[in-house]
Amino acid sequence: MSNTVHFQARGRTVVGCTLLVIALGASVTACTGGDDHPLSAAPYDAAGQISFNGPTDAGKKADPDKPLEVVAEGADGRITDVTAVDAAGRYVAGELSADGARWHSTSPLAAGARYTVRVSTEDGDGAPGRKVLTFETGMPSAKKTLDVAFGPKAGAYGVGQPVTAELSQPVADPAQRAIVERALKVRSTPAVEGAWHWVDDKKLHYRPKEYWPAHATVQVTSALSGIKIGDRLWGGKAEPLTITTDDRVVAVTDAAAHTLTLFKDGEEVRQIPVTTGKPGFETRNGVKVVLGKEPFVRMRSSTVGIAEGSSESYDLPVYFATRVTWSGEYVHAAPWSVGSQGSANVSHGCVGMSTANAEWFFGAVQEGDLVEVVNSDGETMEPFGNGFGDWNLDWAKWTTGSALTGGAGGTADQDAARLRPTVV
Repeated sequence: MSNTVHFQARGRTVVGCTLLVIALGASVTACTGGDDHPLSAAPYDAAGQISFNGPTDAGKKADPDKPLEVVAEGADGRITDVTAVDAAGRYVAGELSADGARWHSTSPLAAGARYTVRVSTEDGDGAPGRKVLTFETGMPSAKKTLDVAFGPKAGAYGVGQPVTAELSQPVADPAQRAIVERALKVRSTPAVEGAWHWVDDKKLHYRPKEYWPAHATVQVTSALSGIKIGDRLWGGKAEPLTITTDDRVVAVTDAAAHTLTLFKDGEEVRQIPVTTGKPGFETRNGVKVVLGKEPFVRMRSSTVGIAEGSSESYDLPVYFATRVTWSGEYVHAAPWSVGSQGSANVSHGCVGMSTANAEWFFGAVQEGDLVEVVNSDGETMEPFGNGFGDWNLDWAKWTTGSALTGGAGGTADQDAARLRPTVV
């Protein structure tokens, strides 16, 4: 009885192997055989196997507010791939269902654009089908346009100068912020790692992980034009911007040592005796960016909340004033405090030095150069709202303000043109 069982099992095994060989032989024949096999034929016209929700008649235009959709018709075929691209080469992201029955777009269409959609299918026998569709999108009847103004103005700057983007409409939604941010491109030569940071709903700042390289070229562009951002909100115009950087100039002010030391490309150029903010008016610690230079400024205490006639009030003509905050912090000539410069802090928050030293410093720096204050009892320079304190955020904190890296309420950037179903 035992021998019989083994014999039957062996017989089944032999038959199974024989069938496998036959099946493999059939497979080889199918791949290399005659022209009458379905897989050897040219792709058939899949027009009758799919439906498309976009207009294909001449003169008709698609609503850019609506997503594209391609559906497989009937039970004997399926969609295998879809690509949609406009005349500018911009792909439309999309998702194909696992069963190949439906593809739909997941990224917005541009308004006033011409698109080509290529659909690949296969029938029940596995024969490939193809269909190419073209259509144009119209303009929405009622919309808001999101224009972008880049800053600063074109020119040469220090290596600390952030790039800014001012939006004409507020954008608060994380998904919409991701669309905007993805379209705002910053390229530098030499290349460096950098990221946008959303300051608020209408303003972004861009900076590298470290300071810009010296003698770099930075180009800023927008690809938002015609792109749908949200309900009736579409990308508008933006003038491209090119800036360059000069030498790496960093002025380190040590409030405890009462000195300002200027470094150029890492080499010490000059050390100057200074005075900084006295108790109650301490100079802010941290990194500040030169905002501008004013040969003459009338400084009045009333503009910073000190009452006229009080013991701390002042009204002074100030020369060679280099501005580092919008609230009135400067590096400037202070001939009235020369006796304290290098030994005591007696100012109301500014960095004061002799007229001769201030004139030299005024000529040695430009917008975008860096003034770093250390060892002051003052608070740290705020990152936004009072100038460019961007560098006081470390890189990890900075990138949380990007909508493309998981911060700013956003999600990680997925810039694929098309998505296929996962094989499981």
